[in-house]
Amino acid sequence: MTPAHTSRTRRLLCTAAMTLSLTAAGLTTAPALQAQDNPYERGPNPTVASIEAATGPFAVERTTVPASVSGFGGGTIYYPTSTSEGTFGAVAIAPGFTESQSATSWYGPRLASQGFVVFTIDTNGIFDFPDDRGRQLLAALNHLVRSSPVRDRVDPDRLGVMGHSMGGGGALSAANSTPALQAAIPLTGWHTTTNWAGLQVPTLVIGAENDFIASVSGHSEPFYESMPPTLDKGYLELAGASHFAPNSSNTTIAKYSISWLKRFIDNDTRYEQFLCPAPDDRTISEYRDTCPHSG
Repeated sequence: MTPAHTSRTRRLLCTAAMTLSLTAAGLTTAPALQAQDNPYERGPNPTVASIEAATGPFAVERTTVPASVSGFGGGTIYYPTSTSEGTFGAVAIAPGFTESQSATSWYGPRLASQGFVVFTIDTNGIFDFPDDRGRQLLAALNHLVRSSPVRDRVDPDRLGVMGHSMGGGGALSAANSTPALQAAIPLTGWHTTTNWAGLQVPTLVIGAENDFIASVSGHSEPFYESMPPTLDKGYLELAGASHFAPNSSNTTIAKYSISWLKRFIDNDTRYEQFLCPAPDDRTISEYRDTCPHSG
């Protein structure tokens, strides 16, 4: 068996285990979808224009989760209004050190309009460190699939995590502890751990060339390099950008995050074209990827 097949088999086994765990916990299963080659595809065939657009093909609404919930500090859920195509994959997003969910709020409607349920969260404390933020991301996903008012729109087997700065470190921590997740995207991530050799979740590391808080040489690059060579992984470095680039609407971050989440949460190979081969994009100073993807 090739390393790529081994990696894929591991993820399939982990997904099966998570499915059994969620079923045992009493979660409802996703409704049956019409048979097709990939029942998780959502939306029309993508183009460069469609993934760069500020608004995708799905109309979006939002609902607020109070801070009184257990495990994290509340947040906002953005979701597609139509369920005609079935349930959706979901992603929880954590802010950075001293930040609130407002720092990542732009991802909510941007990603949800492409066919995801998106949960931007507040942390229990603005000074929480990455591992704690990782646990809070997992608590938010648990709330999303078990207790939230949109739980019937979410496929509990298709979940991912994102985060900025220490929230990005939290996304790595959550993915490392929960291999059944389908995707992780740390955004100018910060973590004292730089060795992620045990990571099994497809991960897109996004760094910023002029980041002096979580420098790419001290964080994003060693994160990526330490991940297993058999893992579906990517490294994207934003040209001339600062640590806080992910906190404002950014077309480059959006288009490649959408493509990564579609490719691995939805297993939608229509988006592979935007990730492999390496994109020729003047807003990117460096790009690495384990193309072709096996997931």
